[in-house]
Amino acid sequence: METKKMKEIRRKTRALHKEMSKVGPVMRGTVVVIGTRNKQPYFSLNKDKRTRLIYLGRRREGLAREYSENYRRLLNLVEEMTILNMEFLKEI
Repeated sequence: METKKMKEIRRKTRALHKEMSKVGPVMRGTVVVIGTRNKQPYFSLNKDKRTRLIYLGRRREGLAREYSENYRRLLNLVEEMTILNMEFLKEI
């Protein structure tokens, strides 16, 4: 039999699933600005113990920031869902 607490956890989990589906394109990494006089935006990603840089230019900088922020948002949602699912497992 499902308790009131379990029903609440399921409701919150469904809400998180719905929010996750709205996140959009994601990219792990950050936008960094390199240069002293002529500052240029790059996308930085640490992969296989190596830092990889992609030159963005002003035109793609905003999009890269959005994708990176979407990744952080998705990660936060996954963390919330993990906590809820841990509580759910304790209840059953």
